[in-house]
Amino acid sequence: PRAPHFHALDALVLPLALLILFGIIDAGRYIWEVNQIEKAAQAGARYAVATAIIPGGLDEWDGYRCGGAVVPAGDPICKEALGLIRCASAGAGVACTCVETPCPALGEADSDAFARIIARMRIHAPGIAAKHVVISYSGSGIGYAADPATDEDGNPLSDIAPVVTVAIKSFPMRMLMLFGRQVTLP
Repeated sequence: PRAPHFHALDALVLPLALLILFGIIDAGRYIWEVNQIEKAAQAGARYAVATAIIPGGLDEWDGYRCGGAVVPAGDPICKEALGLIRCASAGAGVACTCVETPCPALGEADSDAFARIIARMRIHAPGIAAKHVVISYSGSGIGYAADPATDEDGNPLSDIAPVVTVAIKSFPMRMLMLFGRQVTLP
């Protein structure tokens, strides 16, 4: 019997086969990671809606304006009464900014509430850090002016029930196909 020969074609097929194999593995990992961060964003949004509002000034804000007029006490607050507020990590804390007016005086951001939301998100995606999370508040058209609601400590709650959006940005993933280099997920 003849000894098997190594062919030049074998040298080309093996790297291509490995590249395809690593590509399939990376595609599965990519889908898994995207699913994890989607679930984390959903959990963060649910938690953010049910717990403390991060921009402190939103709870004390009065004087909503709809159609140019101040909304009288007890009347519904229109969607346009609140613009867009974004809260994100800033150094060791959290900063909220008014992206679209009108916005209240934002006051001090609740860093503890932000940290609790991220902790809830880490249940689904342990790699999430504060620098990856942006939480936005915008008008919803739900709420009544001068609502006397307070939390269990007697602090006023927001008259408006804002739409809360949790976004995850610049989340890294290591790719086998790229020899361990990181790519940023959308």
